Order: sequence, then C-alpha cells, then structure tokens
Amino acid sequence: MPNQNARSAAGQPACAGCREGDGLDFELAMAFQPILDGGQGGRVHAHEALVRGPEGQGAGWVIDQVAPEGLYAFDQACRVAAIEEASRLRLAESGAKLAINFLPNAVYNPVACIQATLQAANRTGFPTNRLIFEVSERERVHDPAHLLRIFQAYRQMGFTLAIDDFGAGHAGLALLADLPADLVKLDMGLVRGCDTHRARQVILAAMIGACRDLGVQVVAEGIETEAECAILRDMGVDFFQGYLFARPGFRSLPVPERSPFLVSAAG
Repeated sequence: MPNQNARSAAGQPACAGCREGDGLDFELAMAFQPILDGGQGGRVHAHEALVRGPEGQGAGWVIDQVAPEGLYAFDQACRVAAIEEASRLRLAESGAKLAINFLPNAVYNPVACIQATLQAANRTGFPTNRLIFEVSERERVHDPAHLLRIFQAYRQMGFTLAIDDFGAGHAGLALLADLPADLVKLDMGLVRGCDTHRARQVILAAMIGACRDLGVQVVAEGIETEAECAILRDMGVDFFQGYLFARPGFRSLPVPERSPFLVSAAG
C-alpha cells in the first residue's frame, strides 16, 4: 500500500523538465540483479534495476546516448522503465523490493519531480512502499543541502533510501553523517578480495561498525567468491549482492544461487 504522503504528493503538478521520456530518442530497457537477505537464509530482499539499451547494451552505452540537456528526462525515464518492467515481471508479488538508482542533480524539486514515478506506480499497481531509491556516492552533488531535501521528502513519502558505492566517491563519511539513509551499499572495490586483504578488512569493519551504531543496514555488492561472502557475513553485513549469486537478468528476474554460508547463518 502507498504511504499517505506519497498519495498526497501524487496530486502535485510535475515540473516542465521532468516530462516522461521527453528528449530521449532511444528505448530504455532494464536488467535486474537480486539482493539477498543474510538473516533470512538468502531470501531475495530486493532486485536492483540496472539500465540497459534495447538490445541489452550496457549502462556505458546508454549514458553515451544521453546529451547533457537530456539528463532530467533520462532520470525520469529510467525510473518509469524500472517500475513498468518490474510490474510486468510481477516483482512485487514475490514480496521483494525494487531498487532504483537516481541522479540528484537531475531533480529540480523532490515533490514535482517524483510525479512520473508515482504515476507509473499507480498505473501498474506497484506499491510505493516497495521502492528503494539509491544515490551513488560516486556522483558529485552540486548542492548537498538539496540532496538532503530530496532524502527528507522521499522519507516522508515512505521510500527506502540507500547510499550506493559507499567508500568510492566524493563525499565519504559526510554523506552517512548528513543523510537519513536506511541502507549503505559498500563499494565493490572494497569488497573484491576482502577475504585476503588485511587493509580492506580493517576499513570494512570500521564502516560496518559505524553503520551498525547509526542503525543503518549494510549491503555488500560485487561479491564473487564464497570466501568473500563468508568474511562479510562474519563482519555483520545484512544483505548480499554479486555474481556469486546471480548475474543481472536482462528483462528478467534471475533465480539466485543460494550460498551455503548464508543458509547456515540463518540456521
């Protein structure tokens, strides 16, 4: 069911820069990668929507097609495509959430610029309380105060909020301190090889401990080996994502491999 504030926001007019699909001259598609719940034996907690070209071209190809003046329309079109594709695949019926990346620099006004998203959810029957919005720490935010306003507005609408690529970008711990995030996604550059790299282990332990103290849940992404999975589980990571479990499925919801480490942790 949608949050009451999301219902109220849905009655607001959209800004001129956020018209659905305006300015894009190519079709978007989506791939989905599962995020597994370590506390539930590897049950799928969410699927992250990853933008693709119409023939499965990667995100880099898609970004190359977007002119600077089309950034606002691109951000809106990605949100709408993710919701429509997830609805077609009956993602919400599985009990999982849908994680959508967004560009804070492409949001004029949080309430006005959410209209296409809410309309897509209403049109397809996708519950808005199943939406996770991820902002990447890699993106340089022109106005940190504006990003905080976006998070505050989205929180009031009942969305789950995540900081993606944590540990790889511009703002670092300042984002964690300033934003009311529910989730932090550890950057895969720190995750890869963490089972044999002492420095990565020390840094990850500090990050996970800080998140735990702040009441923020932790996702480790980019996991490729059982050894990485095991040490991250032992460190207290909540959710797990990576090729070890499933590669992104183009226009499909892949069925993940269940790691024995996650299964044993739940038991």
